Amino acid sequence: MNDKKQTRLRRAKSTRLHIRALGATRLCVNRTPRHIYAQVISADGSKVLVQASTLDTSLRSGSTGNVDAAQKVGTLIAERAKAAGITKVAFDRSGFKYHGRIKALADAARAGGLEF
Repeated sequence: MNDKKQTRLRRAKSTRLHIRALGATRLCVNRTPRHIYAQVISADGSKVLVQASTLDTSLRSGSTGNVDAAQKVGTLIAERAKAAGITKVAFDRSGFKYHGRIKALADAARAGGLEF
């Protein structure tokens, strides 16, 4: 594994330990060059409560690896989380920098009604 990925995973591990200590439901985000994925995971980490990604049929049309697609995923995850009765989450960016697609997804989720 290269140094860049190891550093990202180290940051992710640190964040996840902090979120586990808080005992909060977490909104976990992962990105690849082609897609972006978001999951709301239970406080104990045993269950995925809600998920959304650019692989969903409603979001698959058009480009899936840009900021606009990330905003759509953020809106969709907020909508599904509110339908499941989840309003407060901790944002787990998986060690990625908070800019670009990660920031767009987070802002859209906040605008959709999630609190973090």
